[in-house]
Amino acid sequence: MKKNKGRRVDGILLLDKPLGLTSNAALQQVKRYFQANKVGHTGSLDPLASGLLPLCLGEATKFSGFLLDADKAYTGVCQLGKRTTTADAEGAVIEELPVPDLTPAQLTQVLQQFVGTINQIPPMHSALKVQGQPLYKLAHQGMEVERQPRQVTIHELALVAYGKTEFQFLLHCSKGTYVRTLAEDIGRVIGCGAYLSGLRRTQVGPFYLGTAITLDHIATTSRQGVEALDALLLPMQAALDHWPAVLLTDHSAYYVRQGQPVQVQRTPTSGMVRLFTQDEQFLGVGEILDDGRVAPRRLVDTPS
Repeated sequence: MKKNKGRRVDGILLLDKPLGLTSNAALQQVKRYFQANKVGHTGSLDPLASGLLPLCLGEATKFSGFLLDADKAYTGVCQLGKRTTTADAEGAVIEELPVPDLTPAQLTQVLQQFVGTINQIPPMHSALKVQGQPLYKLAHQGMEVERQPRQVTIHELALVAYGKTEFQFLLHCSKGTYVRTLAEDIGRVIGCGAYLSGLRRTQVGPFYLGTAITLDHIATTSRQGVEALDALLLPMQAALDHWPAVLLTDHSAYYVRQGQPVQVQRTPTSGMVRLFTQDEQFLGVGEILDDGRVAPRRLVDTPS
């Protein structure tokens, strides 16, 4: 007999991930509560980081890549005067240096040096793979391998509060930014070393932490049944609300479902669009071709 792997449930859950839990462990808890057959996250948070972790359930996993590519925002704390093996509070201290007397204005000037497009060398304690092996596994074996610099964009890096040996900051950045590396690089410029001692993610693309839900709230809601849990979900197309919507006739929707481009009146001239039937059922996403037709790019499986 085929084992039941969970129920079909589609949508996006905005989770406020707690400290001390891996993103995958949080995902597995959500999957159990929802009895879902498929759940994916949209870019992991380290156990020592908390905050917004959008989870895609069911057919919404087809659009998780768009959130992976989205800009992120964080609040964090940077500890000055020390370097650690992991560039965060989890690692062992490997160097201690005196912290110079800086005014908030001087520290702000340092932070401004990192705004714009910069190169980062990924940390050894990261999930980035080299020849099929995650770097953190090599690091745990005491190995260090050469890593190629990666280009990222820092849209905003603002000083929130400053004490003698630590400061709080606000960061808005592109995908792939290593905040630990940023903290370490700031310490290098100041000349005293630094590591990331706290991090909370506040935004992923169009989603904000203020609307996120805790695991405790999910646990409480689960006692009311799966219908109450499903009410916590956003529609799967919520990640794409900033894209134009295109309504398809029944005739056009039929051909789009067959994977064929169709001509639609009054569409945008280029770019990606959300596709809906005349009764506003979400079909997936499409792209405007050079000849003006709409080509399907990622379609959802509608429940039978």
